[in-house]
Amino acid sequence: MKLDSHFFVPFVFVMSVFVSGCISTTIGAKRAVDKQKSLDSYMALGMAYLQQNDRDSSRRNFEKALKVDNNSHEAHNGMGLLFQLTGEPDLAENSFKRALRSNSKFTQARVNYGVFLYSQDRFEEAFENFEEAAKDLSYDRRALALAYIGQTALRTGNIVRARSAFEHSLNVDNKLALPMLELALMQFDEEDYEASKNNLDLFLKTAKSSPKSLWLGIRIERIFGNKDKEASYALALKNLHPYSNEYLEYKKISQQQ
Repeated sequence: MKLDSHFFVPFVFVMSVFVSGCISTTIGAKRAVDKQKSLDSYMALGMAYLQQNDRDSSRRNFEKALKVDNNSHEAHNGMGLLFQLTGEPDLAENSFKRALRSNSKFTQARVNYGVFLYSQDRFEEAFENFEEAAKDLSYDRRALALAYIGQTALRTGNIVRARSAFEHSLNVDNKLALPMLELALMQFDEEDYEASKNNLDLFLKTAKSSPKSLWLGIRIERIFGNKDKEASYALALKNLHPYSNEYLEYKKISQQQ
């Protein structure tokens, strides 16, 4: 039987369109994958250099990332961290805002923006960003965001909110050192010395000592009359942090006795 050509031609046309579409889709998918790989590579390098304080190399890689995708929330966040480090607050804030405009659910950028605002003494704005970040139950550093809420609440005089935030933070991550020390300091001010000592001990088992923690230890052990432990804390403060405000305060009080 002879095939009618007008049935055959459309079939060829349809097949050619189908094959062409497959090729186009495959090429497009490959380009998208390659673009994402490049973006990921530049971001990884940029963050690594930033951690090493190699600011020029970090900047170059973040800029390359933005050439790949000018709306990359991760790249704008990276630039925000870099500008904060280089003492350019206006540029840092603009970058953090661009990161959040690009992806309002990018919690790490929200936390970083909150830390930036805190450093600028803009505590109310910082508080709002930390509160928003803490709502993200999938955020792997949620406990830290809660601890930041506590610290910011202290700066605004909201003691009740600060305490609840620190306690919540420890409930989420009972190994996070920051809220342990903050609670210890609050409890000392409230003359709950036993609770203060317990949280300080937990802190010192979890993290390296700081001028603040050593000075607190001196005052706690002085109250309990433990002269040896007080002297141990005092020696550590002198040897490790001789130019700290806490050591100057210790010297001033010691001279008055």
